[in-house]
Amino acid sequence: MTPQSFHLGARRHPRRMSLTPMIDVVFLLLIFFMLASRFGMDAVLPVVTAGPASGEASDWQGAPRLVDLTPDGLALNGVALPDSGLAPALRPLLPDADAPVVIRARDGADVQRLVDVIDLIRREGLGRPVLVE
Repeated sequence: MTPQSFHLGARRHPRRMSLTPMIDVVFLLLIFFMLASRFGMDAVLPVVTAGPASGEASDWQGAPRLVDLTPDGLALNGVALPDSGLAPALRPLLPDADAPVVIRARDGADVQRLVDVIDLIRREGLGRPVLVE
């Protein structure tokens, strides 16, 4: 028996890989995510920021209402309170339902804590939160 050899023709260089299919896939993914995502704001937290031009000082009525927000808790007019005690302590200080309540976040207080307190004030109908530095 003699070994047979196969002649496969001239050696070809391997084809270069085309980037066109990859670019097509990237564009399809881009279109998919653009159509599947929602643009816009899901939740808006309306907050008034006090400043020199806001005119808050002219319409202030009633007792002081300063909520200091710390990482550990909160204080109303310098008196430390638990979160559940804010509504009962704040309600007698409000002359009307739209009266401003000043909220001041202290060093170390995170944004989620601030949002929780503003939510609590709005949910209980305790006035209009005003955020100051």
